[in-house]
Amino acid sequence: MKNYSSQVCQAIGFALFVLLFISCAQPGTEDSAEITVEDHIEKLTDPAYEGRLAGTAGEAAVANYIADQFLVAGLMPAGDEGTYIQQFPLEGPMPQAMDIENYISRNVVGFIEGDGRSGQYIIIAAHYDSQGTGGIISMNESDEPVIHPGADDNASGAAGLLELADYFADNPIQKNMLFIAFSGEELGLLGSRYFVDQMEISPDSIAAMINLDMIGRMTDNELTIFGTGTSNRWDEILGTVKTDSLTITRAASGAGASDHTSFYEAEIPVLHYFTGTHENYHRPSDTADKLNISGIHKVTEHVIAVVEELDSYDASEIEFRESTNPHSTTFDMDGPTLGVLPDYSYSGDGFRVESVRSGDPADRGGMQDGDVIVQMGDAEISDIYGYMEKLSDIEEGDRITVVVRREGEEVPLEIQF
Repeated sequence: MKNYSSQVCQAIGFALFVLLFISCAQPGTEDSAEITVEDHIEKLTDPAYEGRLAGTAGEAAVANYIADQFLVAGLMPAGDEGTYIQQFPLEGPMPQAMDIENYISRNVVGFIEGDGRSGQYIIIAAHYDSQGTGGIISMNESDEPVIHPGADDNASGAAGLLELADYFADNPIQKNMLFIAFSGEELGLLGSRYFVDQMEISPDSIAAMINLDMIGRMTDNELTIFGTGTSNRWDEILGTVKTDSLTITRAASGAGASDHTSFYEAEIPVLHYFTGTHENYHRPSDTADKLNISGIHKVTEHVIAVVEELDSYDASEIEFRESTNPHSTTFDMDGPTLGVLPDYSYSGDGFRVESVRSGDPADRGGMQDGDVIVQMGDAEISDIYGYMEKLSDIEEGDRITVVVRREGEEVPLEIQF
């Protein structure tokens, strides 16, 4: 990835040329400020794109749409060869299993130069790919191909990204900003890992990466922010920012099943905004009509406030901290813990346990390393977020049945907290 400030003059010329072409060829084109979050979501979930699976024609069309929105908003192209697009091959077990290995996928990257010309960066990102028409990537009970709209996962985050790009293009901060729409997230964080591997700017110059993934199903104004343990400054910054009507739960871990993990592994402070899991996750029923649009706006407003506060710090003051610790609780809240270390590389159905801590509830109940938790009490557990959500409802002294998948069989365990 290039040093973006050195590309500005070339990119401005490119942008002015394309803007002039668009204005001449399409006199009725709306200004990007008039395009709403609802408009973006409607576009992203259009059945014509067949679920935006990485490497498909539908994904490529959506990448072009996002690039067009970056252009009209005034972001400079920061992808390959003066474009917004960064291409990468799909490689690994998931693409191989889905018979799309070595297909080409696309990140979309836009750049805003900061007023301070400091050489420091803040990155805001969201993945735009979804689950296509199903298969092993889906949690749909039917084996028949059916379009997965991916409205919450993650048209919601991509729409929020576009709204934030519009805002900061009109209200630039002192630091440089990169806005990245990743693909390949559903296949194992492939786009974000490729971006970080190719990145030429120093991780030390990146104050933080902020990830928007599944921000569309807010209920009771509840918001979870992961990654609050990845810097010495997050508690201070988040404590300064007004929460208004939001009830915010802070989760320390910087590693999880989304793109912020790729940056955390490069020792860059991260935050991941998330409004909760639900029964439509990775299913055809994850549709746009179920989204809480006002909730998405509340999330982006909070991100704006955090970025503007973060901008007052020099990147050298934002120290990275390792936050994934098997001997610490995940959430900054009172309550019991199961006593397990998550397998953050696991992308299948359920919550896979990497290791069980001796003497804690999981160990006393007979849980073993490698078990996959699929149910806790009456709640089905589809991923790490569902596990965390259920755990937050448990009180000291509760006794529940936890079902784990072990060597192909489901094993019920009685767990005493």
